[in-house]
Amino acid sequence: MESATWSNPLSFSFFNSHSRHPSQYKFMAFSTLQTFPVPSFSFTFSSSFSSSSSSSSSHLKPSSSFPKPTTLLLNPRPLRSFPRAMHASSIQDAIGGAISLVQSSPATWHSALFSNAMIFLLGSPILVTGLSLSGIVAAFLLGTLTWRAFGPSGFFLVAVYFVIGTAATKVKMAQKVAQGVAEKRRGRRGPGSVIGSSAAGCICAFLTIFGVGGETFSRLWRLGFVASFCTKLSDTVSSEIGKAYGKTTYLVTTFKVVPRGTEGAVSVEGTLAGIVASVVLAFISFLVGEVGSHEAIICVLAAQIANLGESVIGAALQEKEGFKWLNNDAVNVINILMGSIIAVFMQQALQIWCS
Repeated sequence: MESATWSNPLSFSFFNSHSRHPSQYKFMAFSTLQTFPVPSFSFTFSSSFSSSSSSSSSHLKPSSSFPKPTTLLLNPRPLRSFPRAMHASSIQDAIGGAISLVQSSPATWHSALFSNAMIFLLGSPILVTGLSLSGIVAAFLLGTLTWRAFGPSGFFLVAVYFVIGTAATKVKMAQKVAQGVAEKRRGRRGPGSVIGSSAAGCICAFLTIFGVGGETFSRLWRLGFVASFCTKLSDTVSSEIGKAYGKTTYLVTTFKVVPRGTEGAVSVEGTLAGIVASVVLAFISFLVGEVGSHEAIICVLAAQIANLGESVIGAALQEKEGFKWLNNDAVNVINILMGSIIAVFMQQALQIWCS
């Protein structure tokens, strides 16, 4: 008989497969990704050998200090958390990348397309009330170009113009339809109207993107952009409010009283509403940093001068013999071009006078 003491830190034990007496304790092997502290075990191993027998016997006896068996509960759930964590991390990375793209300064074509697409997707319920399907496509191109040239502030300015202009068009729509003076498709404007209303703004945007004139003229192109939308909003609001609430409508060239909706006609109510609309848009442009305080005043003045010129053109030439091409969309283009050009020349004249 010989005995030995063996301390094994592992969580399993060997036992003799030829033993006639099975061991009193058996241990299973466990594997896990986590580390579990396992106490060291101390037990006595005794064996006896007989020269006349081919079999051997061994007995595994626990010592008095052997701890009570402990069941290790392994939870495989942490393994399942890795894909979820990776999925959450991917979403966070995507959101962070989208925010960085929107906030990129200066704006890029990628950021303009992405930002415009997201806004159009979220604002689609409003867009369909004021634009036809083809008009939405044209507006999307305008919005992308505007964001690329003037960033979020310029895009916001165009969005305000659209909301106020659409709201004014919808005022007393049933009455306008009954009188035959409502816009086509009950105010849902098509691509011709969108392009006609933004032609001058698009020109200023392209001049800004390609850096025509350098830093010296970049401020002028931005001023022309703001003035064009102040002019168009003033014209739209004055016309729509005049059709809805104008008590007396005068032809601008002769001051003769004419029915509502006559080309080149103006009313006191519509004129005042148009002035207020241009002031509101110019003030918002000042708040978002598109123009300075004196430039905002220039935008309002240029808008009223251009609208007066547009009324004269409408009364004298529109739909007259030899000017059949001069439809409402063509007059819109002339109107906003005048507003932009007048604003730029007024700013240049003011700089020369101040210097």
